[in-house]
Amino acid sequence: MLRTLLFTVLFFHALPLLAAQCGAQGVAVQVLGSGGPELGDGRASSSYLLWVDGKARLLVDTGSGSALNFEKSGADFRDLSAILYSHFHVDHSAALPAYIKGSHFLHRTSDLPVYGPAGNDWMPGTRAFLQALFAQPAAAYHYLSDFLPAGDGSYQLQAHELPVEERTPLPTQTLGTLRIQAIPVHHGPLPALAWRVEAQGRSIVFSGDMNGDYHTLPKLAHQADLLIAHNAIPEAASGVARKLHMPPSIIGQIAAQARVKRLLLSHRMRRTLGTEKATLEQIRPFYTGPVQFADDLGCYPLP
Repeated sequence: MLRTLLFTVLFFHALPLLAAQCGAQGVAVQVLGSGGPELGDGRASSSYLLWVDGKARLLVDTGSGSALNFEKSGADFRDLSAILYSHFHVDHSAALPAYIKGSHFLHRTSDLPVYGPAGNDWMPGTRAFLQALFAQPAAAYHYLSDFLPAGDGSYQLQAHELPVEERTPLPTQTLGTLRIQAIPVHHGPLPALAWRVEAQGRSIVFSGDMNGDYHTLPKLAHQADLLIAHNAIPEAASGVARKLHMPPSIIGQIAAQARVKRLLLSHRMRRTLGTEKATLEQIRPFYTGPVQFADDLGCYPLP
């Protein structure tokens, strides 16, 4: 009995330590949220963490539930060089106020760049999104307005808004030893970006939500070490779902055209969970490289 109890205590204490080992050396991506906007799938919504030599350097999207997994990962918010947004649907952005409020207790002192798309009639741009959340007097969380420029917080959020009209990669930005680059992608009427991140000679591309109609992602993902593609719909999807997302065959075509080295499928919704065999069958006629299916807190090193 005592032996069983001791094993149970050790097992549950070991779980966060195992999660915190992601990226201890070199470059790794950790999935903080592998799901979509649904309730009942048991997954956090879209969010990713880039680790470099044991420090969490980039947060890509902040879907609901991701802040808890950020904590489980062992990451330190003070180490982040930036937050990148693909777009501002709720399943990619809802947890931002939780991160910002939580950071108050960590006493981060360096300003935090927030990169994301410009807006349109359907969705605010990056600057307006932050203002709508935090700026006084009518913001939803105006009590956190000190974290905006000219505020009295220990640091400020610095909005960097990228255009979405072009169909070519946007200029590369440098964040210390990191290089980031975006390209507009088609996500129905919403302004949306895919992101490429380079660190220590390794390259990771985050597709975000997109349906492939712009044919831009292969340009950004050319010979990437890892492409994280969103597997939100099955092959037979139609209507609004198909206007917003790419089916497995399109994922396979993009991965093959870009000649990526590995493919990780995320944003797994209930309509694609359990269909992994069929998904692979639709990808394989085009892409024959390694394919994995993402889960929350999964760690993917780039050797």
